[in-house]
Amino acid sequence: MRSTGPWPAAAASGAGRLLIAAASALALAAGCGRSSIDLGGGGWDAAYDVTAQEPGPVDASANSDALVVDGGSCTSVIESHADEGATHIPCTSPAVYMTNPPSSGNHYPIWAAYQTYTSPVPWGNLVHCLEHGAIVIVYNCPGGCTDEVARAQAWIDALPADPSCGTNRIVLAPDPSLDVRWGASAWTWTLRSDCFDELSFTEFFDQHYNMGRELVCGGGANTPQTLCPPP
Repeated sequence: MRSTGPWPAAAASGAGRLLIAAASALALAAGCGRSSIDLGGGGWDAAYDVTAQEPGPVDASANSDALVVDGGSCTSVIESHADEGATHIPCTSPAVYMTNPPSSGNHYPIWAAYQTYTSPVPWGNLVHCLEHGAIVIVYNCPGGCTDEVARAQAWIDALPADPSCGTNRIVLAPDPSLDVRWGASAWTWTLRSDCFDELSFTEFFDQHYNMGRELVCGGGANTPQTLCPPP
């Protein structure tokens, strides 16, 4: 179930698109089993400039080679991308990426703790998580999507334990810069979806979790001051 062709938002990206339109066949009980961290909505360095986006539909027809599987309410696109590098840059510097959501590239020295957040986390820190083999799941719901977020959390909580680390390296956070409703990233891979669909997110997790450049099980930071410590 794979096809080739560039992602329309980044022509330099590599081949490998999987397009799924499937029902949420693995629906889990709603509810949040983990604590959520609110970063306070402020305190970030000026380099972290999030421009809010109004999410649009996932374009399922931009690539004529894409494979569409009918039968559900979600349209999800999984695609590979070129490796954009992995150099550490100061957290006072802009972190610019070729894909949305980002999938690799230069990033900040501190990674975000693998957990759930209720406010955005800078992608300079999140891309460092990807380098460690983590999966980052983000959403942009201007009108709110409490039920979908609860389903996403239930899905995360039900995943099998990571045999290397014990707990899974997954981040869940809102992202006002995301130009679709839901997205996920692993190192050099992205998923873009117009709703949360357990089937496509499970496919993404099974294929791309723990595929980063390094394996780092824990640590990280979860406040503006620790994610971008003063010099």
